[in-house]
Amino acid sequence: MAQIVKRADKYRFYPTPEQAAEPLAIVWSRPLPDGAQPSTVTVSRDAAGRWFVSLLVQEKIRPLAPAQNAVGVDAGITALVTLSTGEKVANPRHEQRDRRRLARAQRTPARKRPGSGNRAKARLKVAKVYARIVDRRRDFLHQLSTRLVRENQVIAVEDLTIRNMIKNRRLARAISDASWRELRGMLAYKAAWCGRRLVVVDRWFPSSKLCSACGTVQEAMPLNVREWVCACGASHDRDVNAARNVLAAGLAES
Repeated sequence: MAQIVKRADKYRFYPTPEQAAEPLAIVWSRPLPDGAQPSTVTVSRDAAGRWFVSLLVQEKIRPLAPAQNAVGVDAGITALVTLSTGEKVANPRHEQRDRRRLARAQRTPARKRPGSGNRAKARLKVAKVYARIVDRRRDFLHQLSTRLVRENQVIAVEDLTIRNMIKNRRLARAISDASWRELRGMLAYKAAWCGRRLVVVDRWFPSSKLCSACGTVQEAMPLNVREWVCACGASHDRDVNAARNVLAAGLAES
């Protein structure tokens, strides 16, 4: 029978020879390419106690067939992204949905004696909640970025200054939860893999204040204004109009 020995703030597991000979229960994220030989194998463990084995292989990725579509993407908080087609992708708000669970898990370690095994187990529970949030967010962003790359030949996005935006205390948590930077990174490398073009529009481009119908730039456009009417008579949804302007600017640059 295996022995479990307690040591201060962690547990050490000593398997029997029979247990050590058994194969590990491994969940593959995806199969290796045919004939691929791993050049580097990295074993790591995250804060939630999960083990990962990363295999570095050289793989040829075939570009996708050319697409006829182009799309502009406007990032937001209520809608994670708004497309120039008029579609709005709702923000799942993964951190907000698990906020109570996270707060409850974070209060537990404070009631445990520093250096004790119970405190270590409580901290592990906090790490597992964080891991759940990160995994669900990353999975959603992967699905969204893969869809945009597959459906469009040109993807235009804004060059957002996330570092400055999170200085706003009211919006910092929501912006971090949206993870726009990670989405843009996924779009960048997937577009390069699949033969698509990602165009980044200048951060000072007035996408929200510019009328996509006549080109008139409004003097001011506060954040609380979600719909507005231009002097030319065109009625705009703020986010859809911004996405259309981003697409137009991206196509002009490309």
